[in-house]
Amino acid sequence: MPQLVRAYIGLGSNLADPQAQVEAAYCALAGLPQTRLLRRSRLYVSAPWGRLDQPDFINAAAEIETELSPWELMQALLAIERAFGRTRNGDRWGPRILDLDLILYGDRVVDEPGLHVPHPHLHERAFVLQPLADIAPQIDIPGHGPIGRVLTGVDTSGCRVLESRSKATG
Repeated sequence: MPQLVRAYIGLGSNLADPQAQVEAAYCALAGLPQTRLLRRSRLYVSAPWGRLDQPDFINAAAEIETELSPWELMQALLAIERAFGRTRNGDRWGPRILDLDLILYGDRVVDEPGLHVPHPHLHERAFVLQPLADIAPQIDIPGHGPIGRVLTGVDTSGCRVLESRSKATG
C-alpha cells in the first residue's frame, strides 16, 4: 500500500511572464495524481544564479503530500516542465520558462542517476531556502540542519518578496 509522504518542490521561471508561469505551475502540481498541494510560498524575485546574463527569476516553493515515489514524482515534474514548453538541452543555469526541482522528499536521501534529494545545491541558494522557510519554518535540511540556521549562512540580498500585481497597480 502506498504511503503518503510530504515533499517540497522548488519552482522558478524567468521567461514568458514568469509570475504567470509559476502560478500556473502551482495548479499543475495540484493536479498531479495521488498528490495534494498543501502549501505554497510567497513569490520571490531573485537574481540569476550561475549565469548572470539573463532576466531575474520568480521563485517559489510548494509543499505537497503524495503517494508517488521519488522517481515517479520527478518524472511527473519533468512532464509538467515539458507541457509548459521547457526543453532540457544541457544548458545549465540558463533562462527557462519553468523549472521544477524536487528539493525534499520526506526525510529521505536519494542519490541515483538523474535524481538527487535533497537537491544538491539547496543549502546554498537563498531563492530556494527563503520560499521553503515560508511554508516549512521548522524543517531540517538533511545533512545541514534546521532551515533557519542554514539561511543564516546564505547571502539573501539578491532575493526579495514580490509585491502582488494588485498592490503594484493600485
